[in-house]
Amino acid sequence: MQWGVWLICLAAISWGTTGTTMVLLHQVMPMHPLVVGFWRMAIASPLLLLLASRTPGYWPQPRSTLKTYLGLGLCMAVYQIGYFGAVSLAGVAITALVAICLSPLLIALLAAWRLGETPTRNVYVALGLGLLGTGLLVASPEAIAIRPRGFLWGVVLALLAGFSYATYAVLSKATLAKLQPVQVAAFSFTAATLLLMPALWLQPFTFAALPGLPFLLYLGIVPTALAYALYMLGLRRTSATVAGILVLLEPFTATLLGVFLLREPMGLLGLLGALLLLGAIALLTIQPRRVSTGNDR
Repeated sequence: MQWGVWLICLAAISWGTTGTTMVLLHQVMPMHPLVVGFWRMAIASPLLLLLASRTPGYWPQPRSTLKTYLGLGLCMAVYQIGYFGAVSLAGVAITALVAICLSPLLIALLAAWRLGETPTRNVYVALGLGLLGTGLLVASPEAIAIRPRGFLWGVVLALLAGFSYATYAVLSKATLAKLQPVQVAAFSFTAATLLLMPALWLQPFTFAALPGLPFLLYLGIVPTALAYALYMLGLRRTSATVAGILVLLEPFTATLLGVFLLREPMGLLGLLGALLLLGAIALLTIQPRRVSTGNDR
């Protein structure tokens, strides 16, 4: 399990740079969040397909498996819409904390239903702490005073991103029992690319967008193709619940970048909310090895 833990940690740290990269991209070339999500998938997809083509059983794919990939692709497409939309409305730090800090709690509950991972009392207590922490984070007086227009919609989109990510993680875990990790990432991202393709009507890529190309390439290669390949390899060696906990390195990274690099403010109650969220995760880590994971190998 140790290698799986380290792989997921590396993926999570890489994901933590996504929101800040989105902000920097917007400074040089304003781009619609849906369009950013499409290019992120479109750049990562061929790289993952090339890597997956070197694994056994690449073709053919059973029809039932193709349906699974489509479902995973839909989850990933919705995640792009929710996450990048939330960053533009609520900021990097708030989006990361709301979307990602709640996802381990959602994963624990979904894994109990889909994977047979038995939730403990700690899971339910942690869920309550997580919900309270999120409420304090987004409703503190300091946050209300400086929140931009559309902030609440940003929070809603962040919650949508968290739920879609949790669904993707649990479905991926179930799929990894019979398919290769990179294969799952490659085909699900290809499906997400196709689903997000209509976004190009909002903002076709032109020569005027070239200043933003380095940021798009970074998003597609590092925190997407590379990070998700590492994540899938790590997920095969850990339970979905434990993987969800480890992913909290993402909001740690994103929040540090948002607060210290982008100067995004966070009030005292917001800080308390963040601590409650992290406390909820700490509660989940007390007995991680007692979670039943019948699909682990």
